[in-house]
Amino acid sequence: MQTIITNADTILTMDDAGSEPAGADILIDGGVIVAVGPDLAVRAPDAARIDARGCVVTPGLVNTHHHLYQTLTRAVPAAQDALLFGWLSTLYPIWARFGPEEMRVSAMVGLAELALSGCTLTSDHLYLYPNGARLDDTIEAARAIGLRFHATRGSMSIGESAGGLPPDSLVEGEAAILDDSIRVIDAFHDPAPGAMLRIGLAPCSPFSVSRELMRDTAILARDKGVMLHTHLAENDEDVAYSLERFGCRPGQYAEDLGWTGDDVWHAHCVKLDRSEIALFARTSTGVAHCPCSNCRLGSGIAPVRAMLDAGVKVGLGVDGSASNDAGNLVDEARQAMLLQRVAQGADRMSARAALRLATRGGARVLGRDDLGQIAPGMRADIAIWDMRGVESAGSWDPAALLLAGPRQVRHLLVEGRQIVRDCHLTMLDLPRVIAHQNRLARALMD
Repeated sequence: MQTIITNADTILTMDDAGSEPAGADILIDGGVIVAVGPDLAVRAPDAARIDARGCVVTPGLVNTHHHLYQTLTRAVPAAQDALLFGWLSTLYPIWARFGPEEMRVSAMVGLAELALSGCTLTSDHLYLYPNGARLDDTIEAARAIGLRFHATRGSMSIGESAGGLPPDSLVEGEAAILDDSIRVIDAFHDPAPGAMLRIGLAPCSPFSVSRELMRDTAILARDKGVMLHTHLAENDEDVAYSLERFGCRPGQYAEDLGWTGDDVWHAHCVKLDRSEIALFARTSTGVAHCPCSNCRLGSGIAPVRAMLDAGVKVGLGVDGSASNDAGNLVDEARQAMLLQRVAQGADRMSARAALRLATRGGARVLGRDDLGQIAPGMRADIAIWDMRGVESAGSWDPAALLLAGPRQVRHLLVEGRQIVRDCHLTMLDLPRVIAHQNRLARALMD
């Protein structure tokens, strides 16, 4: 099945040359971009057509860090003004009451929100499995929405009784964690180009798993050929814990346990120092920058400009909807741009540079050299933004859509399939799912 996107006002290709053709077409065949240029309709007279007149077209956005289960616990009053450790301590008992249905429905709502914000690929960090919940629940949700999905099998093994932060009811035995990690990799991981589903391994954080589990997980991931993910250096409390418990900074802790390399990406990294930034650059270790969550929890401004200047791979993440509390990736890109301007000056991150973090940057962090740009041979993950609305009225440069542009996508294609059409999901009855989500939330409140 061929599809052609016609008459786009501007295509922000994010290709190596940074080309931005005007009035051009994009020809798609079998989930792959075949050609980009003018007057392509003559090559495919029978192709399905999507008219992009009045629109800016970009690669689909890539979300490198999320906790989809948290979409069910937005704006919890007791957690609204807490720092990271206090925030977690408030929410853990609520999350302990989840089960498979809460996990699945919450993930569906979070994925729908991402899709409407132009996201075509998201990772998810699920590190707690109460009451029979499994990673399979979120994988089912992603298939229902149609998004490309990198699910990570997270874990927590050190509860309160052993000096950890989570309650004992939410931790698992380390042998069981490793056994289930093998199960989900063998059942779901697809390493092929164009894969819709991949699996990673992701112990939650240095304060919720043992050093042994971190090391064993890295060994297992490399044996199975999957990526590694965790939280690192998120705030001052995080660094203080590492210094007190392990006698070293978070970057040294990661390096000692095999948690650096081009198959590793860490979330947040707000408090990396210059030596740790150099370590990540030298080892091709990736970073998921989560600016809205970092602001919401008062964690600080991550040194993204310094990371990029050093050559660190950086993508964007919305983080969980209990700490954001939204899941809109275009808003995340705008916030990343604004924070670097506050910290470094208005000339230190342009709108296009921030959009590149949200596309090429995220694809690189997740090890996807088949995504993140609109060019022949790339997978057809494409976002179409209507610039004729009030947000863009009077804009002299519609292509700078993070400065003046819509926050919701008009059309969205994943692997050439249209999953958002005219601002509505094509594969999901979203009002029905939202109503179900709100019933589940009320039950948790009660």
